[in-house]
Amino acid sequence: MSEMSELSATASRPTFREALRFWLKLGWISFGGPAGQIAIMHTELVDRKRWISNDRFLHALNFCMLLPGPEAQQLATYCGWLLHRTRGGIVAGVLFVLPSVFVLWALSYIYLAFGNLGPVEAAFVGLKPVVLAIVIGAVVRIGKKALHGMAKWGLAALAFVAIFFLKLPFPLIIISAGLLGWFGARREWRGFAIPKTRSDASEDPGRTRRSDGKRIAIVLLAGLLLWWAPVGVASRVLGPDHTVTREGVFFSKAAMVTFGGAYAVLPYVAQKAVEEHQWLAAEQMLDGLGLAETTPGPLIMVVQFVGFVGAWQHPGGLDSLVAGTLGALMTTWVTFVPCFLWIFLGAPFIERLHGHAGLTGALSAITAAVVGVILNLAIWFGFHVLFPASQPDWFGILLCALALFVALRWKIEVLWLVAAGCLAGLMRWWAGGIA
Repeated sequence: MSEMSELSATASRPTFREALRFWLKLGWISFGGPAGQIAIMHTELVDRKRWISNDRFLHALNFCMLLPGPEAQQLATYCGWLLHRTRGGIVAGVLFVLPSVFVLWALSYIYLAFGNLGPVEAAFVGLKPVVLAIVIGAVVRIGKKALHGMAKWGLAALAFVAIFFLKLPFPLIIISAGLLGWFGARREWRGFAIPKTRSDASEDPGRTRRSDGKRIAIVLLAGLLLWWAPVGVASRVLGPDHTVTREGVFFSKAAMVTFGGAYAVLPYVAQKAVEEHQWLAAEQMLDGLGLAETTPGPLIMVVQFVGFVGAWQHPGGLDSLVAGTLGALMTTWVTFVPCFLWIFLGAPFIERLHGHAGLTGALSAITAAVVGVILNLAIWFGFHVLFPASQPDWFGILLCALALFVALRWKIEVLWLVAAGCLAGLMRWWAGGIA
């Protein structure tokens, strides 16, 4: 009887305080990108704590993959909502991101204030090729999982041609792939048909009641108000043409089209932030990706670095540190607040989405297209890192190749690869490689 009681207690829903402690811990250990973060949550929530069933966890993950934005942060928000409804979702989503906000702000300041010092510059010289290897590794890993059959390979190739050669907008590519996957699955085209799945009947159906119009209206109104209020305040106080305001508008738009994770949206962000708005240089964009790799939390936190650097370098009459801090807060706010809106609107309907052929087909097609987009990202970064001033950097080429071999052969944690890259850069500097 005692064993049964213990099992029952283990499988029961935790108290809010117990969940709060877990979400706080998760925010500081969520390294390794979305794959690592999702694995940590599955191990803790499903296997060890048994707060959520495996079917419900995977069901929630599939739903989050359909949404724009970082799927790991949205999954944490959904799991928090599942355990303690709105307050649980808010706490889980906020604590998943909050540690990286402070860490990345400090690293961004050090980068801009002291980046011209020998050791700091040397560390970034070694960091860039390693980050490039991580991006290339992402192409390989995602490609192995996503590209099954000629249809998916063809879709990935078309996406690459569209963004690399034709310079088509990233959102257009993603929307087109999603529509193709939707209709292909619904009409059971070869290469797009989705196997039938059963819904999760083991969960209490009372946990997912159909939402009424009043709840939807309240959530939508509150979410949109919180989302756009800082942008409106910045426009009123600083002006519509100030960097902070423009960053708020741009990253609000990006939040609605960031399907496929951080690696997929980075080409879109880089194209606009570097080439169109000229908030920062391509090399700085890559440095920001490296910094984001070293911090816990979603990789999409690189947008905070973009916001900080862009406003720091274009302060518009403000002190550079003040402008950078406002830019960082603005980009982070408009990137993650929409994630809560999507979850709180859609979570009550999640059972109706389970096994839906059209939605599953859309996700599958988008994932295939993302492989081509990430390949474009790898080439874009590779040109700037390995061929600066159109001349080959043999140190970077060798370091990138070594890091890629190690990452694919032994699956070393990202944090250790990044640390090794920084150390290699420092060793080169100490040996006199940097003037």
